[in-house]
Amino acid sequence: MVQRAGSFRRKTRSKLKKNIRDRGKISIRKYLQTFKEGEIVVLKAEPAVQRGMYFPRYHGKSGRIKGKKGNCYEVLIKDGGKEKTLIVHPIHLKK
Repeated sequence: MVQRAGSFRRKTRSKLKKNIRDRGKISIRKYLQTFKEGEIVVLKAEPAVQRGMYFPRYHGKSGRIKGKKGNCYEVLIKDGGKEKTLIVHPIHLKK
């Protein structure tokens, strides 16, 4: 079988880069934000936190909150013609 070339964050230098003004400490508010079921959210990765991050292909996409799983949320997104469920930490979500 063919080996996978590269890691999870391969070729994402510019995609997962913070704006120079947004660098620094992360607000505790972002960690503790809550979402209701059916709410629309945007997948916006926080590059300083790798825990609960989605695959970079879905960066910038919007989806619906399906439910909660531990500290994370299940987000339904459309990818091509299929509906997919991603498990994402709230720090990577934006209302």
